[in-house]
Amino acid sequence: MNSETSGIPDVVDLLRDAVRAGASDVHLCGGISPSMRVRGEIVPCSDRILNRRECRELILGILTDSQRARLERDLELDFGLQVEGTGRFRGNAHYSRGALEAAFRHIPEGIPQIMDLGHRPSVVGLCEMPRGLVLVTGMTGSGKTTTLAAMIRRISETRQSVIVTIEDPIEFYFPSGRSIIKQRELGSDTKSFHEALRHVLRQDPDVIMVGEMRDPETVRAALTAAETGHLVLATLHTNDAPQALDRIIDNFPGDEQEQILGQLANALTAVVAQRLVPSEDGLSRVMVSELLFNNSAVAACIRDRRFEQIVGLMEIGRKDGMHTIDDSLEELYLTGRISKEEAVAGCRDAARMEALRRAPQKA
Repeated sequence: MNSETSGIPDVVDLLRDAVRAGASDVHLCGGISPSMRVRGEIVPCSDRILNRRECRELILGILTDSQRARLERDLELDFGLQVEGTGRFRGNAHYSRGALEAAFRHIPEGIPQIMDLGHRPSVVGLCEMPRGLVLVTGMTGSGKTTTLAAMIRRISETRQSVIVTIEDPIEFYFPSGRSIIKQRELGSDTKSFHEALRHVLRQDPDVIMVGEMRDPETVRAALTAAETGHLVLATLHTNDAPQALDRIIDNFPGDEQEQILGQLANALTAVVAQRLVPSEDGLSRVMVSELLFNNSAVAACIRDRRFEQIVGLMEIGRKDGMHTIDDSLEELYLTGRISKEEAVAGCRDAARMEALRRAPQKA
């Protein structure tokens, strides 16, 4: 298709323009202009309104024959797209009211250091753990994948390990460091997360990264791998640490939950929960985080499903490196990185945030 003569914008050009504008995501939907997310806000990236047929042609035009076949079979498709001179994108093609649409997430070319993302040193320490389950949680667009990539980078640079990643799709390409890294992609290298996990223990891994724990089979396999002496890094879509624990257990029917609670209490090492909120100057987004370490008190709460006590245990555990969302928001507000409105909007204890006062600025 000749986009210049038809007036239809070219997908590659749209993605390049979006990156130049500082966008994190691009959306193609019939009946509206192509749009992008810039610092959390949705704005048009073209004046041209796409009809449903044009939108479908644009999306199918960037897919391979095998990807089109998978999309036709499954009605949804996750895929990677490399744009020369711009970088890599994670794409998702899907149907909405019978029309084909797509969303693209820009993946920075360089893998950042953990501390550069806004994490505390305790998160760096998790990369030194020999075994256990580390969960990175947050809603879509909160930077979970980037945090996982930074952790894999750190492990690869500091440890002699075999690292196996299971991703849908592969987003960051990891360079060789001191470790051997095997990146496996759903659809081309393996059929599913739980199938890959079922076989991974025969691949001599030290570290296993699971792109997403989507179903009970994947959760069960990840827990087993962590219990048998491997460091397992995985993501979940939840807002905070207590919700992450609840979400894992809710994957299972009632008669299995007691067993899973016991496994989770034994296997869990830590939960890193994160969000991105607008900076005070509105020019960027800032990470807000929460960190839960598993200790004897936390493990007892998990076994008895007393998740409502987890926040209190994080507060007690500050001396051991734990912190809550409210701790993070308070620090960011007091250092002038976010506004009080953002701190109050995102906290558990609004009275605590309202009582905060910044020190006067020196002339």
